[in-house]
Amino acid sequence: MMTAGGLQTSPEQLLADAVAAMRRGDTRAALESVKQAELAAPHDPHVRMQKALVYRASGALPAALAALDEALALDPYNFLALLSKGAVVERLSGERVAARIYENALKLAPADDKLPPNLLTPLARARAVVDKTRQALAAHLAAQVGDISGAGGELAQRRLEEAIGVYAGVRKVYQNEPLLLHYPRLPAIPFYPRELFPWLPELEAATPAIQAELAALLAARMDDFAPYMQIPAESPVNQWEELNHSRRWSSLFLWKDGERQDAVCEACPRTAALLDRLPMANQPGFAPTAMFSALEAHTQIPPHTGSTNVRLLCHLPLVLPGPARFRVGNETREWKLGQAWVFDDTIEHEAWNDADELRVILIFDVWNPYLEPGEKERINAMMAARNAFYSG
Repeated sequence: MMTAGGLQTSPEQLLADAVAAMRRGDTRAALESVKQAELAAPHDPHVRMQKALVYRASGALPAALAALDEALALDPYNFLALLSKGAVVERLSGERVAARIYENALKLAPADDKLPPNLLTPLARARAVVDKTRQALAAHLAAQVGDISGAGGELAQRRLEEAIGVYAGVRKVYQNEPLLLHYPRLPAIPFYPRELFPWLPELEAATPAIQAELAALLAARMDDFAPYMQIPAESPVNQWEELNHSRRWSSLFLWKDGERQDAVCEACPRTAALLDRLPMANQPGFAPTAMFSALEAHTQIPPHTGSTNVRLLCHLPLVLPGPARFRVGNETREWKLGQAWVFDDTIEHEAWNDADELRVILIFDVWNPYLEPGEKERINAMMAARNAFYSG
């Protein structure tokens, strides 16, 4: 487009003219300016997006959608074009069709504090549509799959239930994330099936005896409970800042890193004798570890992972003054007095004591049941060799 003086008008000026025309309510002039800008800058996606804006403001939604597709053909990773396309498709075809486009826009979205204020509401709408659609899909899949109890045992049921959530996009995928040793080809199971641990009924039946010994410890030796998190000053605390060196989460060890804590075991002989009979992980220098874990009222243990998936942790609730929750991966359970579970602590997990008083559980580690005896021996040798290597 030429000016009166014979100079060619820049694409930027033409787009500015289009904006001015839109403010005057002159859609025809705005569209003419945009089309001139297209001729001057045929490979600029911003021009196509401005054309889409003009069409959208005039109610010509199919034309706006075509212009946005042109912009995306020039720049497939254009967040604003995808967000705008989702909004147009939502009006033309509904939330479910738009949700697929919004999902791609959300993948490219900058952090909220990096966005212009005028985009916060459209982005919130995109998130709401995606979440609503995923929840509806999860409900649809669950209805079509039917009663999960027909899938098989506890492991199969939990696997199928989680798969529905992951497939619908309402649950994320959690893997083993050990801090020390990842042993390959062991399954990432949040809560292991009870049938793999035939000794659980014996442990649970001993709950009253363990509670009696714990009560005596709490009355006479509460000062012996030490902060569980004791990160040295020269190390980063990460998510543990609030609980580091804090008695809000404290513990009293019966076994620690493979060493029996004789004074504590002598103070609770029936508990110690029971643990001696159970198949705790035997890894000199590493395991077993067994402890009473005390969490103060209204305290959360933040998400974290454990050291190795060659062993699992067992929890037995002993003092539950009120609601207390525990999450492993996608599954959250409420503790119940005297009911134990075994879980893989190398999958992200966290805990809450929502009650008004102290919560205490017994924690100890056991071998992963999928390991064979010969593997256990060689795992111990491997871990001991690593320690020796670094000790010089």
